[in-house]
Amino acid sequence: MEYVTDPAAAMSRLAAADRFGEYVMYEQPGSWVFAADPLGSVELDAGELRTVWNGQTTTRAWTGSPATAVDAALAGLPLDGRNAYGWLGFEFCAYSLSATRYLNPLTPLAHLMIPRIEVRIDATGVRISGATPGEACDIHDLIADSQHTELPVAHPVDVRTDPTGYPDRVAAAVAEIRAGDYQKVILSRKVQLPFAVDVPATYRLGRANNTPARSFLLRLGGLEAAGFSPELVASVDDDRVVTTEPLAGTRAFGLGAAADEAARAELLADPKEIVEHAISVQTSFAEITAVAVPGTPAVSDFMAVRERGSVQHLASTVRGTLAADRTAWDALEMLFPSVTASGIPKREGVDSVFRNDRDPRGLYSGAVVCVSATGALEATLVLRAIYQTGEGAWLRAGAGIVGQSRPEREFEETCEKLGSVAPYVVKA
Repeated sequence: MEYVTDPAAAMSRLAAADRFGEYVMYEQPGSWVFAADPLGSVELDAGELRTVWNGQTTTRAWTGSPATAVDAALAGLPLDGRNAYGWLGFEFCAYSLSATRYLNPLTPLAHLMIPRIEVRIDATGVRISGATPGEACDIHDLIADSQHTELPVAHPVDVRTDPTGYPDRVAAAVAEIRAGDYQKVILSRKVQLPFAVDVPATYRLGRANNTPARSFLLRLGGLEAAGFSPELVASVDDDRVVTTEPLAGTRAFGLGAAADEAARAELLADPKEIVEHAISVQTSFAEITAVAVPGTPAVSDFMAVRERGSVQHLASTVRGTLAADRTAWDALEMLFPSVTASGIPKREGVDSVFRNDRDPRGLYSGAVVCVSATGALEATLVLRAIYQTGEGAWLRAGAGIVGQSRPEREFEETCEKLGSVAPYVVKA
């Protein structure tokens, strides 16, 4: 097997080649997969469920839980041991958190596809499944070629312009928190880009300058996106262990050793950041407890500091064993959206997001999802990402608002987070 020294370059090249149709690329620690040319798909909107297989589309209304609807739709396809890949929009949460009044029937909730071709790269080399011999030869050639190409040139983006009135929206949320309406909310702002973006090239350059927990690159259903996820929303492994990794509390990173160490010390001593993190862990623990075998939920690495590109965060890990009467999709629905991207309590926090964020979030603070043939599932939080449709390209970032928040500091935090992607945007 060939040895690949730069998997990100290989994945970017496969995506840019544009000869394998729609795709989802997903990086886990030590392993990369490029899944392409869908045999079928499951698309869920607020108004309907569409399943596609072998070119035939079935459309029907759905009721109840979106997680149950997607799980059942996947189970109804002749997957024959294949995996599924795709994304959930933030609005997927509206059903479990009583916010459906904010949706219209066309609001996209989920899009998963079942690939014909999978290309995996890990320490053992390259493995290709589902491709014809000719395609496999092309794939090997593209990967080999990718290892000798220079990094693309960036077209940096100004992230300090803010037509969204972010500080005023933060002030309004602080007033609601101080009035006792809820404890925390994550409010975000969108930065529209004035040009079309080369998303695979942006992924490659961004990945060379980020330290994500997971990363992704996709083109699916008219949406292109690439991102450097700081945390897991949920994973359920083959041993039915459920894991989530709440990150809350942020300072800049990458400004030099002395500045980074000072920011780290400030982060670990800041009462606002500590409170924000502790209540996020408390919420995640309660959510895992609701779907786990009693006595199995536990917190580890409490309040560790993890560097994620241009920022550093307080981080913890929460795990439990999934109860026998619960599915991986039940666990995902309980943990989604990430507490660190919504609010506390979640129901009131999500209501505040829908009211105060104004623009629908879509993939921002949703999840990229991988579902294995064995039923294992992983959903990574979509932050530190770039998005593009036929209508344009944009970035988006948010900050956790609590009663002690200052609008100017929260705006600065969005700039720090946008710094994980904005300097590495490549113009089409």
